[in-house]
Amino acid sequence: MPPGNRDGADELIPLHMTDPRILPRPDHAISRQDIDPDTLRVLYKLKDAGYQAYLVGGAVRDLLMGRKPKDFDVATDARPRDLRRLFRNSREVGRRFRIVHVFFGHKNVEVATLRSQVEANGDDLYVEDDNQWGTLETDAFRRDFTVNALYYDIRDFAVIDYTGGIADLERKTVRAIGDPWVRFAEDPVRMMRAVKFAARFGYALDPDTEAAARDQAADILKASRFRVTEEFFRIITQAGRAEGLRLLADLGLLGVLHPDWLDALGDDGWAQV
Repeated sequence: MPPGNRDGADELIPLHMTDPRILPRPDHAISRQDIDPDTLRVLYKLKDAGYQAYLVGGAVRDLLMGRKPKDFDVATDARPRDLRRLFRNSREVGRRFRIVHVFFGHKNVEVATLRSQVEANGDDLYVEDDNQWGTLETDAFRRDFTVNALYYDIRDFAVIDYTGGIADLERKTVRAIGDPWVRFAEDPVRMMRAVKFAARFGYALDPDTEAAARDQAADILKASRFRVTEEFFRIITQAGRAEGLRLLADLGLLGVLHPDWLDALGDDGWAQV
């Protein structure tokens, strides 16, 4: 349901801590041979140093789908200062999300500390600082969509799922974690990301996720112009770009960002995208 009158910190993302769904190595198709070798080096170095180390997010999602990941990200309980000590070839970056880039020549592996839930500041749920450290469970529930909240544990090669991401992959559904009205208020760019994933994979938006994006489309103007532009160009340059534009228009996001595009496209222009 729409959020109605929310009272800031009283409307935190509900964290229903239950036992996760765990796929042991024989029950999934992810192989270390399909993981970037430099990412594997980071994972094993963290494990050997006594830290938790997980391949996380889009890479796990794509590997479970039988797709080749574009990026390989790592999550760990090591803090940024610990990561800088462990990896001399690294640099701490970001403000909203403090992460560490471990460099291997021209490329880098992104390593993030497991995060906790962030409390809203007053009536405005928009979050500018998301650097409260947490556990694997809290990190899973603060991610954007269930299909992006999957973890591959380098210790036993199992896939860990706290939010129902495996089931949503099977259903071909993009679903926000928790209350989508709250999640999009915290970070309006998540609406663009929902469109991107749905169009890229040919997935459907979960009904509540779709309704929240439609209700809050105007809030996209609160987000970083750089981040919105980045997601917009990803939508219009990926496979499924026509469907992505249609979905942006249907949700009202295109009318907020580029109302002149709707006039330029007209009724016949979609086929030319």
